[in-house]
Formats: sequence, structure tokens, C-alpha cells
Amino acid sequence: MLVIKRNGKEVEFDHNKIKQAIVKANVTLLQANRLSEAYIDGLVDIAIDKCNKLASTGRPLTVEDIQDVVEEVLMQFSTAELSRAYVRYRYDREKIRATNNIDDEVLTLIECENEDVLQENSNKNPTIISTQRDYMAGAISKDLSRRKFLSKDIIDAHDEGLIHFHDMDYFAQHAHNCCLVNLEDMLQNGTVISGTMIEKPHCFSTACNIATQIIAQVASSQYGGQSISLAHLAPFVQVTREKYMTTFENEFDTMKSKEWYDFIEKLVKEDIKRGVQTIQYQVVTLMTTNGQAPFVTVYMDINEVPPGRLRDDLASIIEEVLRQRIQGVKNEVGQWIAPAFPKLIYCLDENNTYPNSEYYYLTELAAECTAKRMVPDYISAKVMRELKSDVYTCMGCRSFLTPDRTPKNLANANNYKFGKKYYGRFNQGVVTINLVDVALSSNRDTVKFWDILGDRLELCFKALMARHKRLLGTPSNVAPILWQHGALARLKKGEVIDKLLYDGYSTISLGYAGLYECTKYMTGESHIEEIKGKPFAMALMKTLNTIVEQWKKATNIDFSLYGTPLESTTYKFAKCLQRRHGIIEGITDRNYITNSYHVNVREEINAFDKLRLESEFQPLSPGGAISYVEVPNMTNNLEAVLEVIRYIYETIMYAEINTKFDYCHECGFEGEIKIIKDDHSKLIWQCPKCGNTNQDKMTVVRRTCGYIGSNFWNQGRTQEIDERVLHL
Repeated sequence: MLVIKRNGKEVEFDHNKIKQAIVKANVTLLQANRLSEAYIDGLVDIAIDKCNKLASTGRPLTVEDIQDVVEEVLMQFSTAELSRAYVRYRYDREKIRATNNIDDEVLTLIECENEDVLQENSNKNPTIISTQRDYMAGAISKDLSRRKFLSKDIIDAHDEGLIHFHDMDYFAQHAHNCCLVNLEDMLQNGTVISGTMIEKPHCFSTACNIATQIIAQVASSQYGGQSISLAHLAPFVQVTREKYMTTFENEFDTMKSKEWYDFIEKLVKEDIKRGVQTIQYQVVTLMTTNGQAPFVTVYMDINEVPPGRLRDDLASIIEEVLRQRIQGVKNEVGQWIAPAFPKLIYCLDENNTYPNSEYYYLTELAAECTAKRMVPDYISAKVMRELKSDVYTCMGCRSFLTPDRTPKNLANANNYKFGKKYYGRFNQGVVTINLVDVALSSNRDTVKFWDILGDRLELCFKALMARHKRLLGTPSNVAPILWQHGALARLKKGEVIDKLLYDGYSTISLGYAGLYECTKYMTGESHIEEIKGKPFAMALMKTLNTIVEQWKKATNIDFSLYGTPLESTTYKFAKCLQRRHGIIEGITDRNYITNSYHVNVREEINAFDKLRLESEFQPLSPGGAISYVEVPNMTNNLEAVLEVIRYIYETIMYAEINTKFDYCHECGFEGEIKIIKDDHSKLIWQCPKCGNTNQDKMTVVRRTCGYIGSNFWNQGRTQEIDERVLHL
């Protein structure tokens, strides 16, 4: 049995420590009230048995789990005096630890012994110095946030898993969550990077190089995802073309012959290839100040530019991006693999979705890329126009802006268009409510459920306003690339960003998690079942939207409901639910809870039914939503992929297709590396061909929660990945 200590280190269970704690409490009693050693041994045996039963759920126990068990055993089988003495002993130890609560955590980070951190983020390598530096700074930020910036009720609710205050490790700084980078303004009108003026580039490949520098700077100035559009790079193809036409105007005897034009276009294609290659390799090799590659999304929408030469050039860029991603990048052993970044999003519209449409060849390439590399994901322009009256990409993996209601050019952008302001906007942050705990705390009493929900939402509002207030008064100097040089605004030095927090320029998100388990507990049915489950779930989602709309009207801040991805928090919430409510079959008997509105991963359902059912929930999650289908290796069945893509276009706003394509460094196996249990019932990865279980000698790529993860996951997320059923 494994135990996770308070500093995050994973160790073997030592039952002697249970006895030592009880003995230390026992000796504080009067001699006449003390228990015999034999009786204490009996108590220890009972506690060990209960701990074994808890561990049988498959997750490592924490020290707090064991202490809770001991306290329960003492209250049930010993004297009141000993129970009180143990509680006092436990409290005294907590006070001693509270005098310095981060030294041990930091030391385990440095020595790579903190199990929670080792698998906290599937795209961060915690063994390298830059990542450790970020985690160390995060430990300080969390400590400051707990002691200085957040009220006790918010901290207690966060610790108990009632809510989750996201990214507390960055909260001490005046940083926001995610954004759409106004790359167009920065490239067309110039920007400044690290105090150096960057003027309008003179060719496409240079524009791509500048874009990657902007991406790195933006990633180092915020803590969430960012998105750029290829449409903002497309005009520089013509710049390249004109440069070559001038340079080689006398290259051929017959000016402007077909041969001459073909020669120029060949050079243009080569520059496009260089530029796209720059983006692909720079993004995966850049290391930002938070110790990881930038969480960046590249948006591909053929209709984001007008028809003609510009759209044709954008099509050439999209084609090159897809071809290079299909090829992949080489890992450390020279094997072609799927890089985690940049994430790609492909917009489906009437001129590229069906055979014989003008740009269908790009969609066929996208399908091939999805089958082999798990990207791009797909936005349906048809459905998005119905839901948001416009078409634009998300910020990062799933966070969507509200439709533009900015009254004027608040950011002083040089490319401002009234009613079309998306690039340059951002999200202030997220707080997530654990819907499963609301349900379990109500004990299936519907009246009590809605009362508890109201109380928890008030707490969420208080926590979200703490985020908002932390950004108020932020001077533009803290991140010049964002606030002064065009990524988000062009404010003056020293000017505060306050006006960008209102009037719809930015959003702030109420996240939710566990709609499936919440509905299942309250009604006995899944949230997609028509009789009781779905009506309850829909009523709940509509209530959440009503509440955030009330907040928006009261504050002039664009609150929005967000389907939280829960990369590592799914495990935390599951552990908290088990600790607070015990093991309840079908509800808390897993080490994860279901993301947002998703159909439970164990549900036997086909891809089309899943997308259809989840499409009814996406409109009720306007601040962020993404759906997925899990499929086997589809490289030899691209027509099936295209059929799913067409269904996405007609049915749902935003969806992705998850495949499996792993690689074992030991034997060269390509395919699906499996999850097994080791001798401690811990979930680990094993090559089905050679039996290799060394994570350092395998490449496993899985969709984590919108982004692709490649550095492995905690036990909760690993169990969720293992239990995913195929939908095709």
C-alpha cells in the first residue's frame, strides 16, 4: 500500500506510525485512563483493515486519510479520553507544521519526490530546473494567497473540494487566464519585444518567426492558453511574392511568362514551408518562464479572409500546416511522433465540408491528420453562427468569449472594427463548483439541493470577484507585450488595465464539474436519459446560466458558464468526495469525476449519438465547451473520419476526435500502449509487445481535456483514460 505524505512524496505504508501516534496520545492521559499495549495493538489492527479497504479503490492514501481512519476507530472502539487526546495531538502537530508549511514541499519539488506535482500537468516535465523554478514560485504564491489574498471560507471550500480556485500558484501576481492574441495588429502595425522595436515583416517566414516570439512572450505573461489565427499571417504570402517578383524581375528573357510565374510561386511555396516549419518546431522547442512549451492554439478558417488571392494563400498555409503535422516531429530517438503543440482547430463551413465543395481537399487532409495525430479539432461555422451569431476560435483549448459588445475601441487597437472585436480579448480566471458534492450534501433532498447550490454559488461569486479585484489597478507595465504593444491592448505606460475588465472586453468564468454524477445521484439516471435525468440536468444548467447572467447585469463584467476541463482537479475532487461522503457505487467509486457535461467515459454509446446528445448541452455552456469521440486507429478508414466530421458540422459547435498512436523506445512498437496495475494496485503504462513499463522510454500521447498531454497523468486521470470506451 502506498501513502502520499503532506509534502507530496509517495512512500510505503508504515503501520507502526499509527501505533506511535496512538501511544503518544495515550501517554498524555492519567495512568488510570490509559489503555494497555495489547488493546492499542487491537485498535491498530482495526485501523489497518479500514485503510486496506480504502486503498482497494486504487488510489494512494494520504496522511489525512489515515488520520481520519484512526480518529474514527478511536471514537468507536476506545475511550472518550483517548479520542480527545488524539484529536489534540493531531491539532498540535498541525499547528507546528503551520509555522512553516512550504519548506518540505519545495524540497520534494527539487528532489523530484512530490508525486502530486510529478503528474499534476501532463505537459510539464517536473524534473527540469525551469519547471521546478515555476513550481517553487507557485508554492510561494499559494502560501501568500492563503494567508493574504483569499478569505478563510474560500480556502476551506477549496481544500474540502466544494469548489476549486484555479491557478492559485499564479494568483499572487496580477495575471489573467487565457486570450486571443491580436496578431494582425502586431504584425501589420509593429510591436515591441523585450524593448526592441519589431516592424512589419517583409516576408511570410519572417512573420512566422515573429509570431513564435510573440507566442513565447504572451505565454510568459499569463497562465492559460492562447490562440492565434493563420488568417493574420496570410497577407504576408503576398509580401513574399512581391519581394521575389522584384528580386527576379529580370531572371527570364520573356518577362511574366508562365515559366516566370511558376518560378516565383515555387519560391513562395518554399517560404510558406519554412514559415510553417518555424511555427511547428519553435512552439514545441520553446521553453517559457513557467517551464513548459506555450499552450497555443492555431486557428484555421478559410473564410476568415475574403475570396481571391488572399484566401488562396491562406489555403496554401493551411495545407502546409496539415501536411507538416501529419508528418509530425522526431522525438529524442528519431521516431516521428505527434507533438502536443500547437493545438490545431479547423473551421468547417459550407465551402469545405462536403465533396465537390471548393476547399474539401483541405478537409480531407484534416481528416488524415486527425487520424494520425489527433488534431485538428473542429468548429462548425454553421452551428456557431446559430449560437453566437459569429464565428471565431476559442482562447486556448475551450474557453470562448461572449459575443462582442464592446462600446468602443477600449484597447486602442489599430485594427478595431465595431461589433467584430475578438482578437485582443481575454479571460480573467475561473472558479469551479463541484456539482457532485452539492448533490451528495443534499442527501437527495431536492429542496436542500437547490439551497446548497445557492450557497455554493454565492461562495463562487465571492471567489471570482477576488480574481477580478486582483486584476483591478494592474498597470500596463507588468506585461508590456500584452497591454502596451498590441497582443491585448495598446495602453500607455503606467495606464491601468481596469477598463478592459468591463463592457465585455474580457470574460470571467464559473466552471462546473460532474454533471453526470450529480444527476445520477439525484435522479438515479444519467443526465442524457430522458425520463428524469435529462430534465434535471437541463434545469440545473439553465439555473447556472441564469445566475451568471444576474452577476453580469449587476457588475457589467461578462460572467459566463464554463465546462471545466479538470486535468488534475478531477482526482482532487474525487478524493475529497470519498473523504467527505464515503464510497458510493457509481458516484464516488472512481478516482475521477466526469468533466463538465460529458457523457460518462464508461457509457456504451456510438459517436453520433454522443455528439447529438452533448450538442444539447453546449449552448448551455457558452463560456467554454468541447465534446469528443474516442476512436481506434483510423488511418485506414478516413471515410469514417470524414463522416464524423460532416456530422460535427451539422450538429455541434465544437468537437474533437481522439485516436491512439504511441511508441515504445525499447522495442519500436507503434500502436496503443496499455494501462495495467502494478503490485501496489497503482496504474502504470506497459508496452504490449515487450512489457516495458519505464515511462522515460515510451511516448504516450492522449487527449487530456482539450489539449494533448504527453508527460503522463495522475492516478485519477489515468483511470479515466483507461476506462474510456470506443465510440466507433
